[in-house]
Amino acid sequence: MIRALHQIGRYFLMLKEVFTKMTKSKVMKPLILKEVDDLIIGSLGIVAFISFFIGAVVAIQTALNLTNPLIPKMLIAFATRQSVILEFAPTFISIIMAGRAGSYITSSIGTMRVTEQIDALEVMGVNSLNYLVFPKIVAFILYPFVIALSMFLGILGGYVAGVYGGFIGSDEFVQGMQTDFIPYHVFYAFFKTFLFGMILATVPSFHGFYMKGGALEVGKASTTSFVWTSVTIILVNYILTQLMLS
Repeated sequence: MIRALHQIGRYFLMLKEVFTKMTKSKVMKPLILKEVDDLIIGSLGIVAFISFFIGAVVAIQTALNLTNPLIPKMLIAFATRQSVILEFAPTFISIIMAGRAGSYITSSIGTMRVTEQIDALEVMGVNSLNYLVFPKIVAFILYPFVIALSMFLGILGGYVAGVYGGFIGSDEFVQGMQTDFIPYHVFYAFFKTFLFGMILATVPSFHGFYMKGGALEVGKASTTSFVWTSVTIILVNYILTQLMLS
């Protein structure tokens, strides 16, 4: 317990250090663009693939469980919309990103620690935390756009699976999509997506920056990073759901 509290305190001290002694903008700009390419644009393919088929699976499973003829088929579209917007797009995709982007962040920073590149930065008077972590935080500001794409493709996947699978008509699906739509749910989804982006940028960075050992420990740190990033996302998701939807 004491060790956990120590690590939490160390994490927040790291965040404070990230935003002090800022690196010059002409040095930071190419670093930010590189992180956007690696972490955001590089993840679009896997996000698009998973989102489309998750939406399709939700629609099919909902349709197969509507055995009562009195229940309107537009509920298929309604359930797909609610599931994708509230949970599957922001939370499930964030856990996937914890494995894809989080492991990359931890291993890249951990490798720099092992090869003493971080020590070299500090010898040159560079704030290594700002230099390494701040570009990742800025890159993940664009993360809500990834989740917006995920929402769109998830609902599109539900439409394709439902309509072309013969479970529901096109007009019924559109009607179900519009039924009892609450704009606040979209705000809730994007708000927690923004927090998830901060977690994805900082928790893996923390595990990579403070790791000790050699190449073997880099792999262990990446695994630990994925576990704790996922746990943090799930806990934050639970707290936000209680605060914002209850």
